[in-house]
Amino acid sequence: MIIREVLDEICELIIQHMPQIEATRYKITLKEDGTPVTSSDLYVENLVHNFVKEKFPRVVFIAEESFNYRNFHTEDYIVVLDPIDGTENFCSGLKEWGISFGIWMGNSFQGAFLLMPELGLKLMTGDKLEKISSRLTGVSSSISQSILDLIGEPGEYRITGCAVYNLYNVIRGSFQKFVNPKGAHVWDLLPGMMLALEHGCTVYVEGEPYSGQFLNPTKKYRIEVSR
Repeated sequence: MIIREVLDEICELIIQHMPQIEATRYKITLKEDGTPVTSSDLYVENLVHNFVKEKFPRVVFIAEESFNYRNFHTEDYIVVLDPIDGTENFCSGLKEWGISFGIWMGNSFQGAFLLMPELGLKLMTGDKLEKISSRLTGVSSSISQSILDLIGEPGEYRITGCAVYNLYNVIRGSFQKFVNPKGAHVWDLLPGMMLALEHGCTVYVEGEPYSGQFLNPTKKYRIEVSR
């Protein structure tokens, strides 16, 4: 099976279902931590999950809205999915949101994509990009004292509220750096981090150089990605 073809098929599936995704955009409930989840988040997660199960009957599915931890086995495929990253943007009517997807065979990375349907942007394993040179630093919107300290330093900063958008832009060079000093889960970060490595970016996790190892989905990680 050619993974890139599977990635393309998933992206096309999501784009085909945009009318259904749009239809429940503002059907919002709050999670225990006070963050929003829309019916569209659940719709996309189920859509991708059902597709993946048909392609890979033996698969561990790590997705934001349904994750239930268990031990991983090397014979398993592992899928990491954020069905709608930037839900605050999405349910506020903004276009800066996206889908983050990555697939591994045991600990061996197979491929990933970042898809931003309303912006018409997509990046997947094997794609080529014309690099841009920028002075901008993208910063996580989960405001903490560490982020306030960071943007207190002289420089040009952008807070967009979507890790998919931030990672895509640092990979293509529209940001010189993306920093999340508070921490996020693997579904927010890992597919984009793998694409960043593919495109020659430098990635740090918890202050240490990152070389592509699979990360524990029960933890949050502070990252820095730069061109």
